[in-house]
Amino acid sequence: MKTQIPKVIFFLLGIVTLSGLVESPIALLLGFVFTLICKNPFKAESQKVISYLLKIAVVGLGFGMFLKETIETSRDGLALTFYSIVLTVTLGIFLTRAFKIDKKLGHLITSGTSICGGSAIAAIAPVIKAKSEIISIALGIIFLLNSIALLVFPPLGHLFQLTQEQFGLWCAIAIHDTSSVVGAALSYGDDALRIATTIKLSRTLWIIPLSIFSMFMFKTKGEKIKIPYFILLFIGAIVINSFHILPETITGSIVVISKRLLILTLFLVGSTISIKDLKSTGIKPIVLAVSLWLFIAIFSLVYILN
Repeated sequence: MKTQIPKVIFFLLGIVTLSGLVESPIALLLGFVFTLICKNPFKAESQKVISYLLKIAVVGLGFGMFLKETIETSRDGLALTFYSIVLTVTLGIFLTRAFKIDKKLGHLITSGTSICGGSAIAAIAPVIKAKSEIISIALGIIFLLNSIALLVFPPLGHLFQLTQEQFGLWCAIAIHDTSSVVGAALSYGDDALRIATTIKLSRTLWIIPLSIFSMFMFKTKGEKIKIPYFILLFIGAIVINSFHILPETITGSIVVISKRLLILTLFLVGSTISIKDLKSTGIKPIVLAVSLWLFIAIFSLVYILN
């Protein structure tokens, strides 16, 4: 009977986060505190579900956006996206060598920081033939920093008196994973959420050139490049909403459900963070990740404010 209690609590907390009664930072903390006390009884399943839920939720958010605004937003963020990726990858290569970190681990952490967290790591790992242990370490570090970012970015945004447009752009560039980007923007406002989602997804497409670069860097051949096809569904949802193919009552409901799915996703993210795994990685990979994160956060903020 005792073994069933954590499972029951886990499902009850999932229902609470899905109900819309809690905000994104609280959902993340609930997941983290739960796994500290009880240990996640569905850790492997949660890690798989996170990816699917996030994609479904992001596509659903597309039903609240319009094509013209999306194109303008993507164009406005293009220069900052390009500069931040190139500079972060360059700095990551340099610091990996300076800290004498395993080359593949350093590259995965750099890829996750420069583009889109876990998605980038999952896409680049098979290209460079990284071992599962290295992938787990990189994901653990990135997820930890994502969780911190979700909590600290909204207060920092208010501290710097960022507009919703500025904050949406900043968190899309400076926060690694799409789930935490959307979670932080969700707590800041609807305009911030729209801009952050658009910029982050356009940024995700940079996985393709980074994969090609990684092939040359690690001299691997014949590996398939993962293309984030769900972005096409996101664009399709925007087109449907822009031409009013579905009634506003339906598209509005889809957006509300998508926001709640995002909060549930953040609860699952929090429940998969393992302090034990992070301790076993050593300090150097964490120092690398934090250094790159601080660089991209400060660089993008200065760029936006000026």
